[in-house]
Amino acid sequence: MNDQSGHSSGEDGKPADSLTPYREASRRLGAGFSATLWASPRTQALRFDVLIDLIGVDRIEGRTLLDLGCGDGALAARLQQRSVQLSRYIGIDGIFAQVEAAQRRGLERASFVCEDLQETAGGLGRFGAELAVISGTLNTMAQSEAQALVQQTFEAVSGAICFNFLSDRAVPERLEADLGPAIRHDVVGWLDFALALSPLVSFRQDHLEGHDAAILICHRT
Repeated sequence: MNDQSGHSSGEDGKPADSLTPYREASRRLGAGFSATLWASPRTQALRFDVLIDLIGVDRIEGRTLLDLGCGDGALAARLQQRSVQLSRYIGIDGIFAQVEAAQRRGLERASFVCEDLQETAGGLGRFGAELAVISGTLNTMAQSEAQALVQQTFEAVSGAICFNFLSDRAVPERLEADLGPAIRHDVVGWLDFALALSPLVSFRQDHLEGHDAAILICHRT
């Protein structure tokens, strides 16, 4: 995420709600990459690749995948760049302008829905998806809120969920950086939470100097 100034905050300094920074970025910067608040397209693509590789291309191909907090559809575009053939991609985002930007990409086998995930996650099972990916979406949520979303999503898919968040065990230089509206999460707490959902858990934090952590939770091998 970029250090974006001028975002609305609650009394504890956190965003008034998880979508507030993105609404404000979309108004100020317009729809597209800038409104995702990612630091750069390069690091965005790296995070996507880590998630794709954690799941495994063989497990993704021919499946239905939910992308929660899809922004302008960059993950769908990255999957197509890597020639990963999905049965269906469904992107969900709470910012309508981003959903419109995603639709304008004209990606094959991709559809986009505008809804607030924290209000509608209990209904994700209606898509019949095997897989779910959450990239960047948890960065403005308190850890308890993020874990509630992950659990609801895991229960809604039949295969696996893979997600990332900002780690509290990064190198010192990263930990000292101003994150703007983003929030670091307790890595050990996340692993304990994931293992309570399933013993089939994979974890990576060997990219971006420990700044970003990624977890895969599977229903089965």
